[in-house]
Amino acid sequence: MPAYKDNNTGKWYISCWYSDWQGKRKKKIKRGFETKRDALEWEREFQLQDCKKPEMTFESFTELYKNDVLPKLKENSWLTKENIISKHLIPYFGKFRMCDITAKNVIDWQNHIRTSANKRGERYSTTYLKTIHNQLSSIFNHAIRFYGLKTNPAFVAGNMGSSRHSEMKFWTKDEYIKFAEVMMDKPVYYYAFEILYWCGIREGELLALTPSDFNYERKTLRIDESYQRIKQRDVITCPKTQKSNRVINVPDFVCEEIKDHLDTLYGIQSNERIFSMISKSSLNKQIKQGAKTAGVKQIRVHDLRHSHVSLLIDMGFTALAISERLGHETAEITFTYAHLFPSRQAEIADKLNEIRKED
Repeated sequence: MPAYKDNNTGKWYISCWYSDWQGKRKKKIKRGFETKRDALEWEREFQLQDCKKPEMTFESFTELYKNDVLPKLKENSWLTKENIISKHLIPYFGKFRMCDITAKNVIDWQNHIRTSANKRGERYSTTYLKTIHNQLSSIFNHAIRFYGLKTNPAFVAGNMGSSRHSEMKFWTKDEYIKFAEVMMDKPVYYYAFEILYWCGIREGELLALTPSDFNYERKTLRIDESYQRIKQRDVITCPKTQKSNRVINVPDFVCEEIKDHLDTLYGIQSNERIFSMISKSSLNKQIKQGAKTAGVKQIRVHDLRHSHVSLLIDMGFTALAISERLGHETAEITFTYAHLFPSRQAEIADKLNEIRKED
């Protein structure tokens, strides 16, 4: 199709026909191009998207990728993907045609990312490097599965980074008690941290809690929602995974503390958020200040979840019991916290010796 010049504005525009996903013919008009060449180049990319061919540029394909996967994802999950795509992938691969990207291109990109730094001038962590690479590989896999791309150059190049954090930080029970004591003069935060430490739930799960989630007769807590602050909006979604929908038993003293806290919230409705007055950023600020005052090591709010797992392991609970409480798969708990479980290798060998002697 030719490009046209708008005599009123002096700029070029494209008018072309295409078929939508239902096979219906539709007309597309795109205005505002400075040159005829820019207009024709845009039309070419649009037609390649319409034909769903892997000859389109990487940047154009990410638009198809977005349209395909966005309806299946939570908003915050897509925003995480979008940030990686726009910040780390499009600037490097954007003008490449999908079918022209090679494993060597990916290796060169990996070397570039490894030497890059964040806004604080720090190198990216190994876990973040792996996350970035996995997103690139996911885009190529999508092109293979649905758009006829032959190979995944990110798979051929091999992954970078690591799925394991370099160090897992957590507080012992004694360290947490010291921290909790200095937080008592800030009741709202004290109650919030009590739930996080003694119940092991996620921050988003905490901030979504309502009075109706607590059953004081059975002493249980229902987890079926998660809170996010997205683009200055309060967003309530389902928890992270299907396994995260769960009911956990709560210690007696935590039940009493929640009752005390609710008594201070005059007129709160059963479906209103209990901790609507605090945020993830304020929790992070308070845990830093509280740790400094208490003289204990600095950890993140999420590390209270690790601390809860460490406590349960130390108390002798199995990976299965812990995974049910945290809403994890058993294998995930075992993999993530394997180094915290006491070794049973000597006991296994002794049992095998006993069996052999019986024969």
